[in-house]
Amino acid sequence: MSGTLGPSREAQGPRARAAGAAVPGLPDAVPGLSDDDVAQLVRIRHFERTLLRMFEAGALSGTTHTCIGQEYVPVALAPLLDGDFVVSNHRGHGHYLAHVGDVAGLLAEIMGREGGVCAGVGGSQHLYRPGFLSTGVQGEGVALASGVALRHRRAGTGRIAAVYVGDGTWGEGAVYEALNMAALWRLPVLVVVEDNGIAQSTPTGAHLSGTIAGRARAFGVEYAEIATHDIPAVRAAAGPVIARVRDGGGPAVVRFLTRRLGPHSKGDDTRPAEEVAALWEGDWQAGLEARLGPRFREIDERVRAEVDRIAAEVAARPPSRWADVAEAGAVQ
Repeated sequence: MSGTLGPSREAQGPRARAAGAAVPGLPDAVPGLSDDDVAQLVRIRHFERTLLRMFEAGALSGTTHTCIGQEYVPVALAPLLDGDFVVSNHRGHGHYLAHVGDVAGLLAEIMGREGGVCAGVGGSQHLYRPGFLSTGVQGEGVALASGVALRHRRAGTGRIAAVYVGDGTWGEGAVYEALNMAALWRLPVLVVVEDNGIAQSTPTGAHLSGTIAGRARAFGVEYAEIATHDIPAVRAAAGPVIARVRDGGGPAVVRFLTRRLGPHSKGDDTRPAEEVAALWEGDWQAGLEARLGPRFREIDERVRAEVDRIAAEVAARPPSRWADVAEAGAVQ
C-alpha cells in the first residue's frame, strides 16, 4: 500500500520544489494548529540559530548539524508517537526537543556544561533518554529501531519504534538488512525519511539510483509520501499509516519532501546563494506568520526570549565533570 499527499519530487521537478511551488489540492488546515505547535516550531528554530551563533563566537567545540527548515516534521509527528520509542540521527536536535523537550539539558550537553542530557559525553549527536536514542552512525538507527520494535512486539506493549533518517542514509547497507528483517517479522517500525534533497553536499539525484519508494516496496513495506509542511495535514496523512504499523500491519516508510535551509554542519554550505534563497521562499515560517499575524509574533517573541534566557543560564554553568558522567550512569 502506498500514498502521496501532494505531488512527488519526481513530479514536481527540482526547480518547482526549490521555488516553493504551491502543492495543489491541499486543504488550508491552519485552523486547528495549536499555540503549542507554533511554540515548538519556533523553539526549535531559535535553538538552532542560537547554536550557529555560538559556533561563530567560538563558544562550542566539535560540530553540529542543524535542522532549520525541517522543524515541522517532528513537531507534527510527536503527538502521534506519544509513548513510543524514537531513534534519531546526526541532525536530531529538533527530534529531541519535539519528542522529549528539555532545552536546557540539550544545550548543556552540546556545550559540555553541567546538567547535560548525557553529562556532556554524548554531545550533539549521541543522546539518550527513556524512549529516545540518537546516533551519528548513518543507517544504524534502522537496525536499532527494529530491535526495539521486536522487543515491544514480543512484550505486547502496543508501542512502535520510529526512526528518523535522511535521503543520504539510503546508501547504507544496514538500512536494507534491517528493512528485510522488519518486513519478514512484520515488526512495528516506522521509518521517517526527511528527504531534503541533499546528502551533505551531494544532491540526491547524484547518489541515489531508482527511488526510495521502489526500495521500500522491494521488501513489501508500505510507503507514503508527504509534500506539505502544514502540520494538521501532515498528521492527517501520517496518522493512518502509524495506526496500521501499531495494529500489526508491519513496517512502513513515510518520506517527507522537506528542505535544509542551513548548512550541512556549522558553516559548510556549498550550495549557490540563489539556490538557498529559493528554498527559503517555501519555508513554513513566512506562511505561518502571514496567516496567523499577531498570534504568531507574540508566540515567537515569547519563545525567543525563553531560548535566550536558557542560553545565558547554561553558558554560565561550570563545565561538566567526570564525576557527573559517573553519576548519570554513562560509565560504570
